[in-house]
Amino acid sequence: MPVHNSDIAEAFRRLADLLEIEGGNQYRVRAYRNAAATVEGLPHDAARMIEQGADLSELPGIGEDLAGKIETLIETGELPLLEEVEGRVPEGLAEITHVSGIGPKRAWKLYEELGIETIEALRKAAEAGEIRDIEGFGEKTEQNIIDALGRFEGGEKRLRLMDAEHIAEPLLDYVREIDGVKQAIIAGSYRRQKETVGDLDILVTAKRGSDVMDRFVKYDEVDEVVSKGETRSTVVLQSGFHVDLRVVAEVSYGAALFYFTGSKAHNIVVRKRAIDRGWKLNEYGLFEDNERIAGKTEEEVYEKLDLPFIPPLLRENRGEIEAAENGELPDLVQLDDIRGDLHCHTKWSDGKFTLREMAEAAKDKGYAFLGITDHSKSQTVAGGLSEDGLAKQIDEIDELNEELDGIRLLKGSEVDILENGKLDFSDNILAQLDYVICAIHGGFNLSREKQTERVLRAMDNKHFNILAHATGRLINERAPYEIDLDRIMTEAEDRGCFLELNAHPNRLDIDDARCKMARDMGLMVPIGTDAHSINGLETMRFGVAQAGRGWLEAKDVLNTRAPDELLKLMRR
Repeated sequence: MPVHNSDIAEAFRRLADLLEIEGGNQYRVRAYRNAAATVEGLPHDAARMIEQGADLSELPGIGEDLAGKIETLIETGELPLLEEVEGRVPEGLAEITHVSGIGPKRAWKLYEELGIETIEALRKAAEAGEIRDIEGFGEKTEQNIIDALGRFEGGEKRLRLMDAEHIAEPLLDYVREIDGVKQAIIAGSYRRQKETVGDLDILVTAKRGSDVMDRFVKYDEVDEVVSKGETRSTVVLQSGFHVDLRVVAEVSYGAALFYFTGSKAHNIVVRKRAIDRGWKLNEYGLFEDNERIAGKTEEEVYEKLDLPFIPPLLRENRGEIEAAENGELPDLVQLDDIRGDLHCHTKWSDGKFTLREMAEAAKDKGYAFLGITDHSKSQTVAGGLSEDGLAKQIDEIDELNEELDGIRLLKGSEVDILENGKLDFSDNILAQLDYVICAIHGGFNLSREKQTERVLRAMDNKHFNILAHATGRLINERAPYEIDLDRIMTEAEDRGCFLELNAHPNRLDIDDARCKMARDMGLMVPIGTDAHSINGLETMRFGVAQAGRGWLEAKDVLNTRAPDELLKLMRR
């Protein structure tokens, strides 16, 4: 069975968690975490890269040993070292460490003292008041654990969009190459580019006699064939993904694509529009009595209902029908509109490449600028810069800008917002930067009121420009911390600050609803990849899709501007 990047990253991350719980060497633990992040951020499947002759040991943070482990995983589906460590450490402890406030040492302590090795056992012990008596915990910590469990996103998970893409696109290519297939597309939440995807719906048109169904169920990642018919088959892939493949008549293709793309809420409103005209709309077409009056294309269906084509990104019943009626659908921002990236890291902190290498990669993408935002001093685990270190980086950027042609490096920093609301650097060094991105990287358990005040106090600093990943969520890993984002956005608009749309597939923070809210209130949104490598710059497309789901046009996105105009807009 093929092994995807998400499988490799999960194996390395799990190995790192278990080794850390065991008290293993921190450099070794960090190496596995870095390897997981590197593989997870690759724009192509590692398995395909190996097939094409790529040397994975040349990837940043990988090396020969880890490259060998990746190849073993791809070839056998197993990682012997992980199996060995799993034999020593209860498997549930790794998940417990993902609960906010419980690190590896506390997880091991809970196991030793109370035998806790599952989330449910942790919940029961906390609610029974058994944790407070363990040395180093106490009543407040116990309550924090209860609160964190209330926010914990455990259980069955939908795949992140990028992980779904790594699975879906090779499958779609396989289907399109089947003899007799004319059209093939993936509908559903995948086509709407939602941040997570639960299953796949593939629609095809095919010549009579095509063996598309026989070939589909023989795809090499199929783990189980749930059903197989002439027009519909359902399989479960090794990843756990359910995939439906439907063969539809060409005359019904547009109606089927509309129906299976969704969302359900959008479809209900459009079907009601048909009913109001005495018609019926389903996956086979738009009908007046028994006569099909539209259905070959989506455009034909919308046009017959007196609507322009509504992009799939907008189909959530959040006002798109009314906007379409009034000729006010947004001209959604496109990847080509982006002039540069405002959030990336280099070897100066926890990035994998030099300033020059990141600049050249940005230039190759056609960018006019690249913002350098390495971590501040409190982020010791991420190699955060001291003020002297940042001053040296500023000098190096100035020197590089004298040499670089066609790309400009902007001087920035990702500065920690401390729990008291102060910034991690002095005003003296911040004043030397082009702009400042501010972020919360700890203290997630503060109350909603205190977390909000923390950010507002930070915004009082005149050097504060952008709030990064505003809710702190990690998709499928960590729930958002408590914060009054409505108030934060209002205050940001008043003070001339901005909220980032972090394009990293783990974050996509702020979400689409907040992007639309920002648009409606006139608050521009910067999109940053949070790239820690050259490959990380490629995730801008996920941020642009999220921005589109939030109705953002190019004029609503900060980094669609040339550098000088951009810096003018950020000046407070």
